[in-house]
Amino acid sequence: MAELGAHLTAASAGDDRPSIFEAVAQDSLMAAVKPALQHLVKVLAESQPGRCGFLWHRFDEVYLLLDLLLQQHCLAGCSASFAENFYSLKRIPTGGCRRQPLATAGLPKRQHWKSLLLLVLVPYLKGKLEKLVSRLREEDEYSIHPPSSSWKRFYRAFLAAYPFVNMTWEGWFLIQQLCYILGKAQHHSPMLRLAGVRLVRLTAEDVQALEKRSAGATSCQTQSLKTQVQSAVRKALGGIAFSLSTGLSVGMFFLQFLDWWYSSENQETIKSLTALPTPPPPVHLNHGTAPALLPKLKTVCPLCRKVRVNATALATSGFVFCYRCVYTYVKSHQRCPVTGYATELQHLVKLYSPES
Repeated sequence: MAELGAHLTAASAGDDRPSIFEAVAQDSLMAAVKPALQHLVKVLAESQPGRCGFLWHRFDEVYLLLDLLLQQHCLAGCSASFAENFYSLKRIPTGGCRRQPLATAGLPKRQHWKSLLLLVLVPYLKGKLEKLVSRLREEDEYSIHPPSSSWKRFYRAFLAAYPFVNMTWEGWFLIQQLCYILGKAQHHSPMLRLAGVRLVRLTAEDVQALEKRSAGATSCQTQSLKTQVQSAVRKALGGIAFSLSTGLSVGMFFLQFLDWWYSSENQETIKSLTALPTPPPPVHLNHGTAPALLPKLKTVCPLCRKVRVNATALATSGFVFCYRCVYTYVKSHQRCPVTGYATELQHLVKLYSPES
């Protein structure tokens, strides 16, 4: 029985396919990078909201651009994504010639652009969809939209159908991995099948070609101005992508540690909010801005200028608002309306008085 299990999970001596452990490990590598980078950006945004707040608000788009640049650089130079190259793997077209092309030769254009779109665009859209579902569930739970809202029926149906769609998506990947383990498929992931490529290990010739390419210095020849500009742009983009690749390779274990730390920190978020001391008044509100923004009566909400309903405080600043007012504002701007401190919906703390 043990021999059968070893046969299923390990490749034979003459087989160039990676084992299922290598394939799954490279898939989970990039999934651990994004939460760690997101935590770093969050720390920067909280310490310097004026300078780094934009990175936090547009993190998905900034990460999409950097991921696109990184994957394009790796696919063009190594015929593999960053994670696949990290595990000494490469992509080759499915079927075709018997002899494998070198990693430095790159993929055919059709497989190259398919691979790039599936590597970058699919995770981005999936993350946006998960955030949309989470936001709609929160709005439905706290009744942000009126009960008579016409589109509430639509997103109620969408929320009901999403778990089945997600289960089908995950089941598709699971079935493909089982077929790969049993030797019935050349791809462990449906994304590779859609891209028309499969994963193989790097050969000795690939390693020598990659080393020669990185060590060899190209001589500069006389070129036209247009060609020089294009070459300079390519070198600049390649340098940025190479810096990203090198930095991620060196800091991979550190980023995974941050991901673990961030996950463990989230488990204590609610408890830690109740233990926070009362924050001091913001310094920049002492002169001029506070009288114009804050109402004179303490029972009035600074946003709607009416008597507060369902009083809710922000743990990041200590100011109190109506629940619906501050929920809508924080959801749209991710900051405190008065102080501008970086704030999330988990920082809302509802207040209950004896009269209520």
